[in-house]
Amino acid sequence: MTSAAAARCAFLGVEFDCLTRAAAAKRVGALGADAAFAYVVTPNVDHIVQLHRTRDPELVASYQTAALCLCDSRILARLARWSGLALPVVTGSDLTRDLLLAALPSCRIAVVGGDTALHRELAARFPRFAWSFHQPPMGVRRSAAARAAIADFVETAAADIVFLAIGAPQSEIVCAEIAARGQARGVALCIGASLEFVTGAKSRAPLWMQRASLEWLYRLLSEPRRLWRRYLVDGPRIFLIWWGWRRINPPRPDAASGSSQSGDG
Repeated sequence: MTSAAAARCAFLGVEFDCLTRAAAAKRVGALGADAAFAYVVTPNVDHIVQLHRTRDPELVASYQTAALCLCDSRILARLARWSGLALPVVTGSDLTRDLLLAALPSCRIAVVGGDTALHRELAARFPRFAWSFHQPPMGVRRSAAARAAIADFVETAAADIVFLAIGAPQSEIVCAEIAARGQARGVALCIGASLEFVTGAKSRAPLWMQRASLEWLYRLLSEPRRLWRRYLVDGPRIFLIWWGWRRINPPRPDAASGSSQSGDG
């Protein structure tokens, strides 16, 4: 693929950007320096299942208007490969780590979500950044007032980078609403628990489990009460979604057959 416009992969109803980790981090940096507002989504299996189950027009639109859409799942990448597509993996956790550790110069970063302990740890670990924080209430998806307060915070902070750590689908929907208001700048990333992994508040799966597409199992064993339904009930629906998609999108004989992995993400 020779151009950014051509580096797209349509899979399971989502247009993914086919970038390496390094290219994705560079693109985020460029978006952060822009005067306009943009946002990045990182769909995984749970996100795709939600999209297909709810058919929520707001959620669908939030993925369509994202400046960058990166595959956050080796399982999705494997299904894509079985469909004759080369879909690179750039997880939100790896992208967040790359940005904070090396890819970003000193700049302003805003965080939506997390608690005081997480905020304090981020500021201590990464003092080269100017941090601002907003801790919204629970139930952001159902509260127009809470979403408006987040938008107000992002617009006032005028940060180069905004991390949305409030989970899906509210992160994506809030970002689309902020973009529609047209008053913010910088780039927002919908990154789930990535900041907790960076600070050590939560641990990621060992690399061998990540590479074996078993990170979901590690997370399930770490937080069974919270995650059992996501991984044991909802998650397996991805195979039915994929099978239905493949029936109307059979692999092409000339389809790309290269590796769908990107670094160790």
